[in-house]
Amino acid sequence: YEKISQQHEKIDRIQVSHSEMHDLILETGIDQAKVFQIPIGINLDYFSFKNKPESQRIRKKLGIPQSAVVIGSFQKDCNGMGTGMTPKHIKGPDIFLKTLKQLKRRIPEIHVLITGPARGYIKKGLSELKIPYTHTLIKHYPEIGRLYQALDLYIVTSRQEGGPKAVLESMASGVPLITTRVGQAMDLVEHEQNGWMVESEDVDGLAHWAEWVVANPSSANRAANQARMTAEQNSYFQLTGKWKALMEGFVDARL
Repeated sequence: YEKISQQHEKIDRIQVSHSEMHDLILETGIDQAKVFQIPIGINLDYFSFKNKPESQRIRKKLGIPQSAVVIGSFQKDCNGMGTGMTPKHIKGPDIFLKTLKQLKRRIPEIHVLITGPARGYIKKGLSELKIPYTHTLIKHYPEIGRLYQALDLYIVTSRQEGGPKAVLESMASGVPLITTRVGQAMDLVEHEQNGWMVESEDVDGLAHWAEWVVANPSSANRAANQARMTAEQNSYFQLTGKWKALMEGFVDARL
């Protein structure tokens, strides 16, 4: 922040992914014309809208009961690349576990699907709560799309984010999203329209809306359809114009 404040004349452009960071950068006193807000987009080719046959197939392959309410958590939330026992406070894995503790009492047969490295803290916490989980790793990013097919909802519990990618990933997949007001979720999520959003660390709110989504599938499906439209509006293709404006004068548009 201090370096940006002191080096305005050396900076030509800054790209930020959400409005909170946009406002923070402007507070350095930099010329507003140098700051470009472009969200972290999505490649829609990797994400198909959830359908029951595919969901059943993926659950069977992963060994997840068809009757389970499956909650996703795909974000790396611990330090390092080892077992992952030291949580990243800003990612809110402690909030996730507190939310699941409440949901266990309200929703029968909860199952958590997680992916990514260094998830030891979450796995240990779920085991202590006696909540079954499946931890699977993928070799290539495009494979993440099939994991969303197995979900009933996705929960983001972060305190601070640039994205996360999971916001648009779940929206593109037709998976109901419950998230804290963080990163680009604050710009993309319209509460009760295309997702559900609460303030940071609001465990009660996260648990409430997760339970509500499970109890109101018709309304959840309508929001999921709206969410897919949001994802389509923020695909790599749709964001091309904004990136072109950022690179104007730096990159030959013919390339």
